[in-house]
Amino acid sequence: MDKKKQHFVMVHGVGHGAWCWFKLQHLLESSGHKVSCLDLAGAGISTKDPNSILSFDDYHQPLYDYMSALPLDEKVVLVHSAGGLNVTKAMNEFSNNISLAIFIAATMLPSGFVSDQDLIAGIPNLSEFGDVYKLEFSLGPENPPTSIGLKKEFQRRILYQMSPKEDSSLASMLLRPWPYAISKARFGGDKEINVKNVRRVYIKTKYDNMVKPEQQEAMIRRWPPNDVMIINTDHSPFFSASHELFNLIIKASSSC
Repeated sequence: MDKKKQHFVMVHGVGHGAWCWFKLQHLLESSGHKVSCLDLAGAGISTKDPNSILSFDDYHQPLYDYMSALPLDEKVVLVHSAGGLNVTKAMNEFSNNISLAIFIAATMLPSGFVSDQDLIAGIPNLSEFGDVYKLEFSLGPENPPTSIGLKKEFQRRILYQMSPKEDSSLASMLLRPWPYAISKARFGGDKEINVKNVRRVYIKTKYDNMVKPEQQEAMIRRWPPNDVMIINTDHSPFFSASHELFNLIIKASSSC
């Protein structure tokens, strides 16, 4: 593959799906790059019910299957918005196939949620907005929730306050609840994960109401990436500043 032409594998954050990358997919493909946008289990057009997904591995399975099918000598650039743990897990499982991992306002931890400190670092605190989540209890009220979603009246304020209104309107029609099990992800533990040969770039979103800038900075300090970039947007630069995000992604991947 031409060194200047990359294969980007785009992984959405919680609640979203492959659809959220439509602007970036067009920009990257128009520049000659290959782009693969995936739906994780229970997201996008996945036929799985989010309430039926009871482990992080089940949620992660579509990315695992895709990476497993890559030729041994093919390298991809993994781009993740929000969730982030899928990229960390893929870096551990498929480090030889990943030339670069780009975290866009994403949870960036050196393993799964394995401690109270991880939980503080990785879970957004939205208490200032009030009761923002809708929980589903498909296994009965006596059991833990099976899915969680952001109530419609909070979606624009938290995710898209700087995005075009038509994009946030479309998103409100397409957002799905996400499996509650992924908020309790456990992998890695005390075992050192195999990511040393994978470069990481973190793109900070300056006006993010979901993953606050100070939370992003704390994760960067805890597990310093190779480079940090800043974009003056909300949590969803793939909508609010797609051309600027495209330029940062190209810049980040130019040395791969």
